[in-house]
Amino acid sequence: MEGNKDLLRVGITIGDVNGIGPEIIIKALKDNRILTDFTPVIYASSKVISFYKRILNVQDFNYNICKTADEVQSKKINLVNVWNDEFEIKPGDSNDLGGKFAFKSLEAATNDIATGKIDVLVTAPISKDNIQKAGFQFPGHTEYLADLSGVKDALMILVSPFLRVALVTTHLPLKDISSTLNKQLILNKIKQFENSLKKDFNIQRPRIAVFGLNPHAGENGKIGSEEHEFILPAISAAKNENILAYGPFAADGFFGSEVKNQFDGILAMYHDQGLAAFKALAFDDGVNFTGDLPIVRTSPDHGTAFDIAGKNSASEQSFRSAIYLAIDIFKNRRFLKEISANALPINTDEKHKKDSNREE
Repeated sequence: MEGNKDLLRVGITIGDVNGIGPEIIIKALKDNRILTDFTPVIYASSKVISFYKRILNVQDFNYNICKTADEVQSKKINLVNVWNDEFEIKPGDSNDLGGKFAFKSLEAATNDIATGKIDVLVTAPISKDNIQKAGFQFPGHTEYLADLSGVKDALMILVSPFLRVALVTTHLPLKDISSTLNKQLILNKIKQFENSLKKDFNIQRPRIAVFGLNPHAGENGKIGSEEHEFILPAISAAKNENILAYGPFAADGFFGSEVKNQFDGILAMYHDQGLAAFKALAFDDGVNFTGDLPIVRTSPDHGTAFDIAGKNSASEQSFRSAIYLAIDIFKNRRFLKEISANALPINTDEKHKKDSNREE
């Protein structure tokens, strides 16, 4: 590996090549000043990048083409050529080829982060339907990365400068959510969230707001019993473990009031309960972060946006925020590891204690 090894190597997957992934990657990286902060490593094909450079009319986007990540150079944008297949790129067209090459990019990048060739992973949006047709057997990135990492159940966290929203359940049909929830699952998610807030965001005593499942958080059992059956017991169990968990709160009133600013994290019971409001409040710079993994992975908080692909109208802000959040979390983890290493042992010798406390 050439260049300055102090710069973190940010692996970037291309996402669906017919979506806005290539566009937001080019826009996020085209300012060369970012190369003083990190080393980008894009996993794709030079033909895809050349195509989007041309239709976006971007002239000053230069990159180092590599066969493998061993050839990556710092102070440059790097592109690992994952495939050389000839195919027609069709911006805005949701098709099987978009899924095929999204999967190739993801597999190459995850192999490299597993072997330490890149430091963090930032994924551009995929079409779940298209990528599953290519043999991807997971609901999304979160579940795929959890499986590769040997983690039973990773935590999806949406992050903005003023909100952190985590989910108990992710890509489930609404009809299955109530039967999936239970005290232990919710307690596990509270504990995962607290651990991530400490380790990844450097918050020593995080306060976590926990949502109910039903409207008005069940209205004392008048609109559902799940709150009393397992959400409140999970919160109580978390408090018994010295975790600052509170609730259950009604999601609508919570997001609409200032009370949300009193908490370091919000735990929602299901996907749209947490993400609909999050995206309404923080869509431009929101980031999807997969917590409780041994690696750091982030992505923008939006999808492939086929309706605007190739029209030069997609915003790169969320993708840029995803890059810098990944770097921050990696550094937080590294700092925590450094300060925790070689800690001085606590002296439990009673005689020493007595001698130390004796007045001269």
